[in-house]
Formats: sequence, C-alpha cells, structure tokens
Amino acid sequence: MIRPTAGAADASGPERRPGVGRAVAVLALVVLAALIPLLGPSAALHGTGEAAAPGVGGVALLRAVLFAALCVPLGELFAARLARSVPGAPPAVPRSWAPFAAAAGFVAALGLASVVATGNLVPHSLTEIDVGGLYESRDGKLALLEVNAFLVAALCARSARPAVQVWPLAAVVVAEALRAHPPTEHGPLVGSGLTLVHLTCAALWAGGLLQVLRTLRHWGPGAPGAALLGLYARVAAVLLAAITATGVWSSLRRMPPGTVLGQLTDTAYGRTLLAKVLLVAAVAALALWARARLRRAPDPLTACVPARAEVAALGLVVAVSGLLTALPVPIRW
Repeated sequence: MIRPTAGAADASGPERRPGVGRAVAVLALVVLAALIPLLGPSAALHGTGEAAAPGVGGVALLRAVLFAALCVPLGELFAARLARSVPGAPPAVPRSWAPFAAAAGFVAALGLASVVATGNLVPHSLTEIDVGGLYESRDGKLALLEVNAFLVAALCARSARPAVQVWPLAAVVVAEALRAHPPTEHGPLVGSGLTLVHLTCAALWAGGLLQVLRTLRHWGPGAPGAALLGLYARVAAVLLAAITATGVWSSLRRMPPGTVLGQLTDTAYGRTLLAKVLLVAAVAALALWARARLRRAPDPLTACVPARAEVAALGLVVAVSGLLTALPVPIRW
C-alpha cells in the first residue's frame, strides 16, 4: 500500500482552504471600518469644547453603511460598462452584490429616518417615532426618499433589467447632496452641487475598483483582464481629479482659507477631515503604484496587489466619510 509522504500531507493542508486568509482579512477590515464611526466621535471631539448630537456614533455608522451601499451597485454598473468595451472579454461575471447592498442601504436609511422622526434624537421605542412628522420637514422628506429609493433599487437589482437601479440610486445621491446643505447655509445650491459630484465620483471610484477586481478573478490571467484594469485606471484618474477639486472647494466653503490650519487641529470636523485627506493621499499613492505596475511590469496583472490594498484603504475612507457627516460643522470665523 502506498502511504502519503509527510510533504504530501503538508501540501494538502493549507491549499484546501485558500480563501480563509482573505476572509479573515476582510472580516478584520469590516470590524475596523465599523469601529471608526463608533469610536471616532469621542476622539475627534476630545478637547475641542464642541458638543455632538446624541447618538453620533450610531448615526455615523449608519451613514457609512449607506455610503457603502451606494458604492457597491454603482460600481457594478460602472465596471460592467467598462467590461463591455474590452475586446474579447470573457462572458463570466461575478455574482452581483447589489441586492444585498440595497438591503443594507434600506436598513441604514430606515435607521436614519427614525432619528429624524424623533427630532434628531435616538429613539428608544417605536412609540417615540413620529412617522407622520417626516412629511412635514425637509429632512424628513429626504429621509423618506432615501428609504424608498433603496427599496426600489433592491427590486430593480432582482429584476430582469438590473441596470435601471441607477435611477433610484441617483435619487439617493441627490437626497444626500440636498440633506448636507440646508437652505440656511450660504449658497446651498453650490454646496449641493459639489457634494453631488463628489459623492458620485467617490462611489464610482471605490465601487468600480472593487467590481473590477472581482471580475478579474473570474476572468483569470490574460489580455482582457489587463485591458479592463488599464481602462479603469484611466477613468479613475479623472474621478480622482474631480474628487480632489470638489473636496477642496467644499472644505474651503466651510473653513475659510485663513482658518483652515487652526480648524484642522482644533475642531472635530477639521480633525476628521485631516484623517480623510491622509487616507485619500495613501489611496492615491497605491493607485500610482498600481498604474506603474500596469505599465512596466512583465505581467500587468501584478497591479492587482496594490489595487487590493487600495480597495481596503477606500473602505476606511468610506467609514471616515460617514463619521465626517455626523460631526458638527465648524463655525465660519
């Protein structure tokens, strides 16, 4: 009888479950991303003298989930459009995560609507939630719009024409842009326009890269995969430029140039914004590394290594963005 050698036994061990390490890494990233909005408010507000709204950690977490729920389906639609323009692209596509993302977005939007329905307080029972009152305020109507839009997006994602989910998702983006800039703000339409472009480009950048990497795993090595990654890299450069321009403009509208340095260290909003800027800078560096590998390496698909790190960093950016929207806006000095 032939007995397996020790080397054969060792070789058959770890290779049986090659995805365990990746699953653990993803789980660790999800936990870290959840801790940022939950624990971030106390760190950002420490020593500033500012007061946060009740339940700011929970609100920040819900907004981070809502932003992530936008990124996934918009990224799938964006990557699918890019893939269709690649010559000789394989027909294999990864399973859509859009229905699950829309469901998560629906739950997050419902939680945020419940906070609005209790006068921006955290409800402790269903009797405290005034659903009818949502129709009487601007924020309430926008919250209801987001809840309904995610519900419609989930139905569209399950339909025979999932591409139509772009319309309810666009409604969520518009609602977020309007919510972030109330009429009492100076130049609210300008602010809403900047947020609209910023959020759209960010969702396409983060969600698109995630879906491109998932698609490459299904396609395997070959010229179509390298072509898809190169096509995404060219579009991502434009998206990054738009994100940077709108982000800087929006920040200067809330923190005039003469007060920026002080507010970046003395206000919770400024500190969180600084953390986001540093993360985006790291993401941009990873993107440049991936682009260099794509152009110069013998195997262009080695660019997937820094691209995966880029996706992880973008996940943290989404979490910090959720925290940023829940913190008090700095005073215009």
